[in-house]
Amino acid sequence: MAQIFHRSANTLARASILGVVLLLSAVGAAVLKLQRSPYVTAQHIAPEQPVPFSHQHHAAGLGLDCRYCHTSVEDSSFAGIPPTKTCMNCHAQIWTNAPMLAPVRYSFSSGQSLQWTRVHDLPDFVYFNHSIHINKGVGCYSCHGQVDAMPLMYEENTLQMEWCLDCHRQPEKFLRPKSEVFNMKYQQPTPEAPVAVMIAGKKESFTDQLALGSALRNEYHLRTQQDITSCSTCHR
Repeated sequence: MAQIFHRSANTLARASILGVVLLLSAVGAAVLKLQRSPYVTAQHIAPEQPVPFSHQHHAAGLGLDCRYCHTSVEDSSFAGIPPTKTCMNCHAQIWTNAPMLAPVRYSFSSGQSLQWTRVHDLPDFVYFNHSIHINKGVGCYSCHGQVDAMPLMYEENTLQMEWCLDCHRQPEKFLRPKSEVFNMKYQQPTPEAPVAVMIAGKKESFTDQLALGSALRNEYHLRTQQDITSCSTCHR
C-alpha cells in the first residue's frame, strides 16, 4: 500500500503545534503588556483641563498645604475638589486679569462649576476611602507621587489592583508618622537620617523603614493582612 502522507508530515505537525503555542504565548504577553501600558492606565499622561492648574507652583512654590484645597481628605472617602471661591480667595487680588484664569472668573461670577477632568478615576466597582489611608499613616506621595513637582497633574501610578495589593500585602514598606502624611519632602528612615516617632506614649528612633512600619502598624491598629487583602475590602 502506497504511503499516504509524506515522511515530513510528522515534523510539520510538531512544528505547527509548537508554532501555535508560541503564537498564543506571544499574544498573551502582548495583551498583558498593553494592559499595563499608559494607553490603558493613562499613567504619566496629563489630561486637558479647563484651567492649567499647577501643583508645582501652588504646593512647592507658594507652600500651600494639600488640605487648603482638599478640605475633606482627612474625614471623608473623597479628597474633594475645591469650589471656585477657594481659587478666588487669592485670585480676586492677584493675577486678576490673567487670560488663563478667565474660566475661573466666569465660574465664580456665574455660579457654574468648572468641569475638571478627573485624573485619579477608579472604576465604579472599587471602593477607596481617603480618610482611612491618611489616618493609618499612608502619605499622599505613596499614591499620587511627587505632586509638588508636577506642573500639570498626572497619574503617577497605575492604580491597578496588583499595585494596590503590593501595599496591602506589606504596608510596613510605606507607612509613615501621621504628622508627615502631607509632607512631600519626607524621607524614609536610614542610619544616617533616623526618624523619631511616638510609639505607645514613648519617643522612639528608627533607622529602618520596615522596623518603623511594623511599629506604626501596631500603633495605628491596622487590620490583619487577610482582612485588608480580602475582596470585600475594596469591592463592595
